[in-house]
Amino acid sequence: MLNKTTTKWQALDWPQIERVSFQDWPLLVTDLSDKTVDLPPLAYDNYTSETSVEDSQIRLVYSGQTFLEKHIPAHLEAAGVIVVDWQEATVRFPELVKEYLYSVIPEKADRVLAYHREYFDGGVFIYIPDHYEEKVVIDCLILQDSRAAQTCNLRSVIVAGVHARLEYIERLQTIGEVANSAVIITEVVARAGSQIKYCAIDSLAAKTTAYIKRYARTENDAVVNWAIGAMNDGHTILDTDTYLDGKGSESQLAIVAIASQDQVQGIDAKVVNRGHYSIGNILQHGVILDRATLTFNGIGLIEKNAKHADAQQESRVMMLSDEARGDANPILLIEEFEVTAGHAASAGQLDEQQLYYLMSRGLPRQEAEFLVVRGFLGSVIQEMPSQLVRDQMVAIIDRKLASLM
Repeated sequence: MLNKTTTKWQALDWPQIERVSFQDWPLLVTDLSDKTVDLPPLAYDNYTSETSVEDSQIRLVYSGQTFLEKHIPAHLEAAGVIVVDWQEATVRFPELVKEYLYSVIPEKADRVLAYHREYFDGGVFIYIPDHYEEKVVIDCLILQDSRAAQTCNLRSVIVAGVHARLEYIERLQTIGEVANSAVIITEVVARAGSQIKYCAIDSLAAKTTAYIKRYARTENDAVVNWAIGAMNDGHTILDTDTYLDGKGSESQLAIVAIASQDQVQGIDAKVVNRGHYSIGNILQHGVILDRATLTFNGIGLIEKNAKHADAQQESRVMMLSDEARGDANPILLIEEFEVTAGHAASAGQLDEQQLYYLMSRGLPRQEAEFLVVRGFLGSVIQEMPSQLVRDQMVAIIDRKLASLM
């Protein structure tokens, strides 16, 4: 897409994901030249009828380097709302691209980012102009095409201008059965006084090895709230960072995850308080089935001079098999006085008292286990601002937990 550099990214350090060894995963693919083939147009379900997306909302389906569907209401285009792919962005909006691309974290901060700078091959640029008062809702389905061996190195940039409001709903899905990698990176910029709700359901296929990095920075009084369902079936690193640069800025980060089969999931949730009176909360709940491994790292960093900042986190994992492996790893780093910080973490089995209570009311054990797990995950699902996303998340969870019934 953009001009490629000659950076020797292989010499850079891997990003550090505590207690997860992923360096040998087939992630950073550079040569598929002999394996690519011409494919017919991608066929996919008409998800729009299933999700009842309103005509007043932006509706996108994206795969490879192009939009398969793109619906933008005329009044939003007239107001200056921009939703384009990178080819169009670099031609029509070069100054915006220059200002915001790589503006949250340096493009070569680690091996994955430097690789991605060289090899990213698609993605979306979204810009909501300053002082646009109407809440903009974007529903985006991103399809990984695994009908043949090919990379899926996507980078998106999402910018909410001063006092703008955005709700962005993203679904990651795979079509096809070929083993591939997916390295998907999103930069989010919340300008002063803006509000962003970022809801994501990640459900890539079992043969996809994924590294998904989403990171945001906030200016004064801006808010970025994340609600993420980590429902991929293959090995996954999910790394979500928020940098609260502005005074009075906030971020709530809620993640719900299920790991199953022989899957390994490593999930990093990080909030960095830099601005005075900034608030960052992390809530992570996960369930582990079969022989899977799930690691939650909750990282709260209050930097020097972030006076009166508040950083709270809760990470809990529930193991439903003797062979399941789970870890909840809270990390608090505090460099300033006059702040508030706290954490809670647990890793354990089903609560037998809860099971006993439900079984005493006549429920069979399997059904009682199912309800306990649903309740455990539901506390995070309720943090998701969209009923549509909540309903879809519950449907995926029920499918993954079907073995309990």
